[in-house]
Amino acid sequence: MNPFWSMSTSSVRKRPEAEEKTLSGEVRTSPLRASTKKQLPSIPKNAVPITKPASPATSSQSTNGTHASYGPFYLEYSLLAEFTLVVKQKLPGVYVQPSYRSALMWFGVIFIRHGLYQDGVFKFTVYIPDNYPDGDCPRLVFDLPVFHPLVDPLSGELDVKRAFAKWRRNHNHIWQVLMYARRVFYKIDTTSPLNPEAGVLYDKDIQLFKSKVVDSVKLCSSHLFDQPKIEDPYAIIFSPWNPAIHDEAREKMLTQKKKPEDQHCKSMHVSGLSWVKPGSVQPFSKEEKTMPT
Repeated sequence: MNPFWSMSTSSVRKRPEAEEKTLSGEVRTSPLRASTKKQLPSIPKNAVPITKPASPATSSQSTNGTHASYGPFYLEYSLLAEFTLVVKQKLPGVYVQPSYRSALMWFGVIFIRHGLYQDGVFKFTVYIPDNYPDGDCPRLVFDLPVFHPLVDPLSGELDVKRAFAKWRRNHNHIWQVLMYARRVFYKIDTTSPLNPEAGVLYDKDIQLFKSKVVDSVKLCSSHLFDQPKIEDPYAIIFSPWNPAIHDEAREKMLTQKKKPEDQHCKSMHVSGLSWVKPGSVQPFSKEEKTMPT
């Protein structure tokens, strides 16, 4: 049995010799005292004791091994916390939805409101490492390669490692990757581009670059109603405008329930005396009512 997880019940503690010797010089043997057995929690299956690593390689194995038993539950909790952070950030024009089949895959879409890529609607997929958050940074791949210096023209993958060279646990989050993906369309960086043609045109011939960007935006828009490449119930799907379905939903989003002003005033609980007229900030604006004599 591993001594790390258990303690011997036969271990004894010897008294110092000075306490054993009496004044007459005789030596008495003290009775054996069995140590109390400590109740340790049950050992998780495949758990690895935490020991001092002998090398960096064993250090990484140790870090992942401590979560070997409850790894799926820990990963699920981490991804749930990450998605909660994404919702709280309310990134403009960015929408994501975790996959139904795997929490390690998120579907998303970015709407570009202004700039060179104005009116662009770019669908993408985020791939999260299975050892998250201890592994590499998540990958973001567009469904169609966008003409951009930081997007691979063949695979459509965004150069995420440019901003996250080393993924730092509890410091980097997925919402930052999404914010970076949105920012690259407003602030163009041509340093070491994945698409050399786009980088050169942006620096040398901006007009031709704009022309190719417009073509890329139109291409993505023309395939907006295509079926998702990955079959998943939670994949983001666009459909043409149907008044019978979408008009009602549109009205609900645009209509805001406004409370009447008098109802708002009644809901306010006022205590004490006031010499300020409701709706005014001028002191002593309230007319004083004289009591009848």
